Amino acid sequence: MVDLLLGQVIRFRDMPMTDSANGMEHLTHGAIVVKDGHIAAVGPAEDVKRDWPQAVVHDYGNKLISAGFVDAHVHFPQTAIIASWGKRLIDWLNSYTFPEETRLADPAYAEAIAESYMDLALAHGMTTMCSFCTIHPASVDAFFTAAQKRGLRAMGGKTCMDRNAPDGLRDTVQSAYDDSRALLRKWHGQDRLSYVITPRFSPTSTPEQLRVLGDLWSEHPDCLMQTHLSEQTDEIDWVKSLFPQARDYLDTYEAFGLLGENGIYGHAIHLEPREIDRLSELNAGIAHCPTSNTFIGSGLFDMAGMAGRTRVGLATDTGGGSSFSMLRTMAAAYEVGQLRGTPLHPAFLWWLATQGSARTLKIDDRVGNISPGMEADLVVIDLHSTPAIRQRMARAESFDEALFATIMMGDDRAISDLWINGKQRR
Repeated sequence: MVDLLLGQVIRFRDMPMTDSANGMEHLTHGAIVVKDGHIAAVGPAEDVKRDWPQAVVHDYGNKLISAGFVDAHVHFPQTAIIASWGKRLIDWLNSYTFPEETRLADPAYAEAIAESYMDLALAHGMTTMCSFCTIHPASVDAFFTAAQKRGLRAMGGKTCMDRNAPDGLRDTVQSAYDDSRALLRKWHGQDRLSYVITPRFSPTSTPEQLRVLGDLWSEHPDCLMQTHLSEQTDEIDWVKSLFPQARDYLDTYEAFGLLGENGIYGHAIHLEPREIDRLSELNAGIAHCPTSNTFIGSGLFDMAGMAGRTRVGLATDTGGGSSFSMLRTMAAAYEVGQLRGTPLHPAFLWWLATQGSARTLKIDDRVGNISPGMEADLVVIDLHSTPAIRQRMARAESFDEALFATIMMGDDRAISDLWINGKQRR
């Protein structure tokens, strides 16, 4: 069957850092043809309808059709403890995260949390995510099984920790390697799934564990590697005390083979000049987590300074992040930019949540944009989803203004429909 979707359409030719004119294409009356799970055509509605007369039409009127949202950094095991009150990072991990992640030793509980997370992510228009799991292989199985059942493009891996974590939440140097390799062989490349090598962060891995994970990455260089970097100042001080020989935080990864273009480094707020230069030189990926960075009091990421130097995507960082919504995450990124004196353009925010995140995850040839040959992961946005937004739209004088109103005030009510791998979800 061939489907033809009608509505407003937004797609990108380039990164629209400061305005929409140079990077974003907006079709007021657009059409998208979906065939065999992929986008077969996109363009003005009348032209596309003429060329595809037998297609089944889905007319969304004035609603906006976009590439589905891509979450570059999430912790699905923390779904049930999202919005836990009042802690800095290390205390937050000890008080909330580690006790909850310990519960995922039970495969049935891991499955229930994975199912809950996937349903919440889809309700907010998320069609791709890259997640940390727990040390338990069953958590990886639960995550990928839930994603596979829904036809999602999903990425994730076993979180490895062999120190500075409670009993029941530590693995070993050998089990981190063995479990990760076995899970990689089981899941990587299955359907739309990709395995990601996942040391949590330097303080919870011994040098020996970091080294074997670096070895595993060198054996499977096509895989991504994800971890955390320079989230909070007291965390950085802790890293310095644990790795006194290191030049900086990034060096605790670089020294063990865990720095490269296929690396995704979450947060990266308090970077030293050398770290910025190395990330830029390698074109490594950074996951910007604005709701988490403000919720846990970590700091203000320098988007204006980093986006032009290396790959940067947007992330909810559930459950340190306080929302499952990519709209709320875009709004938080705007607010962080304002506090740094560099407000982000609406088109750039939308790019970050779609093509930017896909680019960071090295899958922008498959998802994150609307172009012939791309996988048909699409979200349909109601730009009049609430009374507050509707009254603002009455005064909008441009599409940029209209888009910005939904970015700042939208929630799951704005998600009108969803297409996953060419299949209508709702």
